[in-house]
Amino acid sequence: MPSPCRSEPRIAVVSLLTLAVASVGVCCSAAPATGAQSPQHQSDTEYDLARDYFYHGDTRIALDHVQKAVALDDQNAKALYFAAVLYARFCEGDRGLASPDCRMQDVEKYARLAVKVDDKVTIRDSKNLLGQVLIDQGKYAEAIQVLLPLVNDPSYSSSALAWGNLGWAQVLSGSLDSGIVSLQNAVTQPKFCVGHYRLGVAYEKKGELALAESSFTNAVQVDNPDCQNLQDAWEARGRIRVRLGKTADARADFERCKEISVETPTGKKCFQELTP
Repeated sequence: MPSPCRSEPRIAVVSLLTLAVASVGVCCSAAPATGAQSPQHQSDTEYDLARDYFYHGDTRIALDHVQKAVALDDQNAKALYFAAVLYARFCEGDRGLASPDCRMQDVEKYARLAVKVDDKVTIRDSKNLLGQVLIDQGKYAEAIQVLLPLVNDPSYSSSALAWGNLGWAQVLSGSLDSGIVSLQNAVTQPKFCVGHYRLGVAYEKKGELALAESSFTNAVQVDNPDCQNLQDAWEARGRIRVRLGKTADARADFERCKEISVETPTGKKCFQELTP
């Protein structure tokens, strides 16, 4: 968010960014400064500039402005949270956590600072992001402690993502039954394709191959290009179908996986499956 393949953390980072981008709000240009401004006002201005640059595709300049925002006001929760989001952005892509620009320690640092401020607007998203980062770093028990209160918070509008992260941590820690229950709660939001994928992984680990195949199918059938290009789900369904004796269907899944990319670890596995 997990699976037998090492690209699992990359999937997790992508899912948290989907939440994060939705949470920072609608982009708006910062108003020109007029007269003397308080550090807090200047911090908000830098934060708005950071959002503008991010939405225009320049993550590095956005990060520079959000760092200025935090320097001006270290209690600016939305800037702290957005700093974590931007650092996580560098962990996306084919290389994922292996990218030289990926610094998960900075994602964790700013997520923790945002949680500590306890701002009512960002606190829940900050906790979910922190939980995800802890999962990516293999700190499953701590992630579960962070996420459990969040899934029971009726005020949290993105509870499906929190359930998905909690279930992921539980599965990775070996608590398969608890993880399956949490992931079933996550996929009550049927378009949460990463949740379907993770549920498939949990069923696979339990040896329930038919349920695993069904969950992987649910993941790639979501009407969203990101879901239909969820390479790990295609590889996973192909792997399951091999075990179920569905050789032709498995080959089709590996072909689709290869079409997405042959440069990723998952793509290379699919290519190998197709090589006589």
